[in-house]
Amino acid sequence: MSRFLITGGAGYIGSHTAKLLSRAGHEAVTYDNLSRGHRDLVRWGPLIEGDIRDTTLMCEALRWFKPDAVIHFAAFAYVGESVAQPGIYYDNNVAGSLSLLRAMMMAGTQNLVVSSTCATYGQPKNMPITEETPQEPLNPYGQSKLMMEQMCSDFSSAHGFHYMALRYFNACGCDPEGETGERHDPEPHLIPRALMAANGEIDRLDIFGADYQTPDGTCIRDYIHVSDLATAHMAAALHLMNGGASGALNLGTGRGISVREIIEATARVTGKPVPHHFAPRRAGDPAILVAATAKANAILDWKARHSGIDYIISTAWKWHQNESRQIRS
Repeated sequence: MSRFLITGGAGYIGSHTAKLLSRAGHEAVTYDNLSRGHRDLVRWGPLIEGDIRDTTLMCEALRWFKPDAVIHFAAFAYVGESVAQPGIYYDNNVAGSLSLLRAMMMAGTQNLVVSSTCATYGQPKNMPITEETPQEPLNPYGQSKLMMEQMCSDFSSAHGFHYMALRYFNACGCDPEGETGERHDPEPHLIPRALMAANGEIDRLDIFGADYQTPDGTCIRDYIHVSDLATAHMAAALHLMNGGASGALNLGTGRGISVREIIEATARVTGKPVPHHFAPRRAGDPAILVAATAKANAILDWKARHSGIDYIISTAWKWHQNESRQIRS
């Protein structure tokens, strides 16, 4: 049994990872200030309620728990919000990550897996996106994650610290057993909003752009099930604990799915039409973002095994229906 401290473990991907670690026989502690996480999603280990920017408290938690690795999810992740309020992104994502790194050095914790993003690449010219693709983020969210990666690299060089940055593409789906899932307010993501439209909770799904240079005119993205992401985080932590090299890896499927295909799959899975409306493109939205996954497949002995689009939507639909019933009751 190994020990893991999960920052942001009361959130979407963090709670799935806590469940996976617990089911695999490991011990997991969640560290979360609950500003965007949810207390009821901390179900697979204790909660330390605290802010990653509180270096003293973080250091105390690390010294008390003595984790073999930290898995760091505690970040804000809305592109539009980052453009409107860049300060909170640099404060939480950058200053918060620096605080965590300092606390880890003070406590002698040497292994860190960090949640990064394909947004660090910006608008690449070539597909699929490899780890060697230039990182040229288009917004403060992507920039904050790139700065986090750079800090990890610098701490590794200076202090012999070990890290793995996981740049994942479109996280989606929910726990197939319905014990945790995606819960945002407001909800900005495509698949939950498509489910909301199918269920009559919003009038329609807005689709931004139908004139891209893609087969059906809508954007194409690489959708990866949250369970596959959780498995990759555990594999990355074990890789570091076993002496593996630090670095950065893409997490995706290597397959692109268009917005129109998401709508079709949502209707197919739910048995309900998805009212939708085509709106103008959003500035900075690339036509296609698809991951090259060979490096993660080889280094972590990992691949996305649960990311078929119908399965993704069926697990999200099950969670969404449960959440809707609880709200009504």
